[in-house]
Amino acid sequence: MAYEVRGVVARGKGAPVGVETILVPDPGPGEAVVDVQACGVCHTDLHYREGGINDEFPFLLGHEAAGLVSAVGEGVTNVAVGDFVILNWRAVCGQCRACLRGKPQYCFATHNATQKMTLADGTELSPALGIGAFVEKTLVHSGQCTKVDPAAPATAAGLLGCGVMAGVGAAINTGGVGRGDSVAVFGCGGVGDAAIAGSRLAGASTIIAVDLDDRKLEWAKGMGATHTVNSGQTDPVEAIKALTGGFGVDVAIDAVGHPKVFEQAFYARDLAGTVVLVGVPNPTMTIELPLIEVFGRGGALKSSWYGDCLPSRDFPMLIDLYLQGRFDLDAFVSETIGLDDVEAAFEKMHRGEVLRSVVVF
Repeated sequence: MAYEVRGVVARGKGAPVGVETILVPDPGPGEAVVDVQACGVCHTDLHYREGGINDEFPFLLGHEAAGLVSAVGEGVTNVAVGDFVILNWRAVCGQCRACLRGKPQYCFATHNATQKMTLADGTELSPALGIGAFVEKTLVHSGQCTKVDPAAPATAAGLLGCGVMAGVGAAINTGGVGRGDSVAVFGCGGVGDAAIAGSRLAGASTIIAVDLDDRKLEWAKGMGATHTVNSGQTDPVEAIKALTGGFGVDVAIDAVGHPKVFEQAFYARDLAGTVVLVGVPNPTMTIELPLIEVFGRGGALKSSWYGDCLPSRDFPMLIDLYLQGRFDLDAFVSETIGLDDVEAAFEKMHRGEVLRSVVVF
């Protein structure tokens, strides 16, 4: 028996999204149905609407979510009905070459639900990042459900499902930020501010926030930035060097995904420092760097996939830190909205007015 629910659908490239009737099947083997309680409005959802990821319309948008498991299929043992879970879009397979060499955070064959959710007329939907959570109930692979402490509100917990985890992980997991390190974060939206918060959590002593928008730089201070640089008013590379004894930072994080920003991050790091790219570039972008500089400056140039996180390890840990008052997830929630407000939330996000709008059910 299919569940009949309401969800946010993008039917065509650039077209405004709408709330439509969605049919969600009973879970099959290895699958789970989750009653979504909250879902953040992430820039990736806007990328889907704009056709920037693929053209497999119509899309069921939403992926940064938390809720309660309401049904499980045959063979599911990792979660049970009633569990409070955060949804993740990299459910590790345990069998690919990355998993078998002990690096499941790089899993190359992540799981999604086999069955399809559909519109009322039977049209199959493409769920954003294999989740589709701007909907009252969603169908996922059980491995996409990570059980966490239900004391955490869904509005905060769900943010770990994408943007906050990407930023925190870019700093801690990919960048290896540690005690006493200096860090520069380029771009102070949700992911960048999460990288700032993660750097503070890891014990960085100098955290430099870089953005074009003074309002966002003020937000970054609240997340833990010790210094701010408006890159529209000054050369960020020179400003960062001036704040680090002329050397540059140990870790530079590009949370924008733009060639010019990546180049600034590259030159703003100290010798043997690390550059982390976590912002998502568009497919047409290219970059050119002098190879002698790549060699001569040493260190590492890294891309961060989902913060190189392992949901089963990282989600419960960060929720515990939140409940201890050591990691302020609530600070990322700019507003709570309803399903009918998602299109307006996209506009606010595009104008840089919010860190996260969160749909609540």
